[in-house]
Amino acid sequence: MSMLRYELVSPQMIVSRTASRLYRASAIISIGRFVSWITFSEGLSQSVFAPTIVLVAAISAAITIVGMEFFLFRFDESRFLKQIFWFVAMLVPLLGASLYCFLVYSRSEVVRSGFQEKPIVTLGT
Repeated sequence: MSMLRYELVSPQMIVSRTASRLYRASAIISIGRFVSWITFSEGLSQSVFAPTIVLVAAISAAITIVGMEFFLFRFDESRFLKQIFWFVAMLVPLLGASLYCFLVYSRSEVVRSGFQEKPIVTLGT
């Protein structure tokens, strides 16, 4: 059985400016869906657009969860207990990964500086 290796995902896919915009937009959609689910659970299910709204929210939640899990395992340099807390918090649908995105990912030095991969220096042959 083949296991997914984190080295196969480029760091630019996680911390680039475009990726951070995508994760933040997905997190906003996920939080919006969570709030609307709590507030308008009866009225929203009667809407003609309900299936589309649920599909968009599911895709954005998946994007946020996958991106934030990769960031947590690959770039997050916080203490071990804090990482465990956020891993468990991300299990809360629509809300955990979104909160991690705004509270940890967006404030990370790696994301703010834009990940610059160090060039590989080789000796002449």
